[in-house]
Amino acid sequence: MPDRKEQHYEKILHDAGCSEKVIAHCRAVTDCAREYALNNPDIDMDLVLAGAMLHDIGRSKTHTIHHAQMGADLLRDMGFPEELARVVECHTGAGLTADECTLLGVSPRDCVPASTEEKIVTHADNLIAGRRRVSIENSIASAIHLPRKARKRMYRLSLEVEMLCRG
Repeated sequence: MPDRKEQHYEKILHDAGCSEKVIAHCRAVTDCAREYALNNPDIDMDLVLAGAMLHDIGRSKTHTIHHAQMGADLLRDMGFPEELARVVECHTGAGLTADECTLLGVSPRDCVPASTEEKIVTHADNLIAGRRRVSIENSIASAIHLPRKARKRMYRLSLEVEMLCRG
């Protein structure tokens, strides 16, 4: 059973127009992200949980590569903190450089995760396909739409988060 904050985030997703399938995926990503964040007392657990629950809010508008930036902009418009918007903006693959965004037809912003919280949510999202857990290798193989450098960053990000949080 989701806690009160997670129920609040589910309502935000629902009110934004996200499908039950997207909301179920967000719950699974949240559970995975929580596992990583629990092992490090320096991590802002509230930010990780909010970011994981809301990372796909942009799917209420589109299911394209644009959903991360659209979701971040939606959260900014709703008055959420910038640090939460950045978690959402940076969650695709292992993030995208401004040049990669341009190549993909997305606004040229630096969307590479920098904070530990951004990295945990991004890694958790990479490990969840729908509602089921997958290996990082399977996730990378299914991310063929991303530039090769971005897929390599996915693997390096997985190593970094695994070392940091699972030590």
